[in-house]
Amino acid sequence: MTDPSSLEREIEETRERLASTIDQLMHRASPKTIVAREVADVRAFFVDPVTGEPRTDNILKVVGGVVGTIAVFALLRRITR
Repeated sequence: MTDPSSLEREIEETRERLASTIDQLMHRASPKTIVAREVADVRAFFVDPVTGEPRTDNILKVVGGVVGTIAVFALLRRITR
């Protein structure tokens, strides 16, 4: 049979691990943490994290997509008038 004091110690250790896990999950699910993580991802897409230099290939892709989309809308607007 298990010693009551060791059982109480085991229960307390389990509670502490559970509390730590809950704290970690709360931090990960925090809106500020999510925003910071997403901003870091977007920044890493446009700026090389190692050198700090802009990634011109990715910037040009995004600019090209935006210009292309604007051109399509302008063309559609001109056609429908």
